[in-house]
Amino acid sequence: MKVFGKSTIRISWFVFVLGFVASYAQDKSAITITFPISSTVWETKEPAELQWKTQNIDTSKSIRFFLLRNKTVVQELGRFKNSGGVQGIKLAKNVGSGDNYQVMAIELFPNNKEQIAKYASPFFSIRNKESDLRKKQFELAKSNSTPAKAQKRNTRKQPISNPPLPKEFEGRRISYVKNLTFDSERLKVKVWDHQEEDGDIVSIYLNGDLVLSKHLLTNDHQEFDIELNSEKPNDFLLYAHNLGEVSPNTVSVEITSDKKSETMTLNSYLRSCEAVLISVKK
Repeated sequence: MKVFGKSTIRISWFVFVLGFVASYAQDKSAITITFPISSTVWETKEPAELQWKTQNIDTSKSIRFFLLRNKTVVQELGRFKNSGGVQGIKLAKNVGSGDNYQVMAIELFPNNKEQIAKYASPFFSIRNKESDLRKKQFELAKSNSTPAKAQKRNTRKQPISNPPLPKEFEGRRISYVKNLTFDSERLKVKVWDHQEEDGDIVSIYLNGDLVLSKHLLTNDHQEFDIELNSEKPNDFLLYAHNLGEVSPNTVSVEITSDKKSETMTLNSYLRSCEAVLISVKK
């Protein structure tokens, strides 16, 4: 009887756990994009269509859709009520031809802020005939043009002086929040959403040059390399294209060399940017 009693308790506990897991799975929100699919070809001149289905997301709620190319946001397609589909979406004229496009869907204002439903469609194709024609004309004109004679460059080294730090970038005030020093010119950078995913889109500039373009932040780490100028402090700046659902636009950043790693949080508004200065140890 003793053994039977213990077995009964174990079975009851197992059934309880299964029931809890099943209940959690039923309450979990989810999005699945059913169109476009991998065989889809969108023409930029024609209106685009989206179709999707959801689980545990009320029809009164809205879903936000982005067009991605190689995980980079090229256009926000819109915020639409959870009706299962929408037609008549206009594609931007600067969307070029390619086979590496995806649509990303993100649940807005979820009931459970720790679990936001999101979904990325399979890769599909977009064709922009006007853009392709302009590209061909440009390449033809370039091949027919006579190359200009190379001018002799003065190779004499000039004394280098560090210019004053910029106070603004594209009309936005810059706040420098950290000074970092590394022993290498080449560094690895990882960026991700600081807290919950809420549709933040950012670009990152190094010394005014774009190194990460219109990236949709998620909890997944996006990694890229940068190369510093060893002769001066380098300006590493966060630029926000929107404020997501929760202001400000906050990004977790990890910068790493072979011997050192620095992790920080940068904030950006639509009128100001945060930046760090990175120097190479000599």
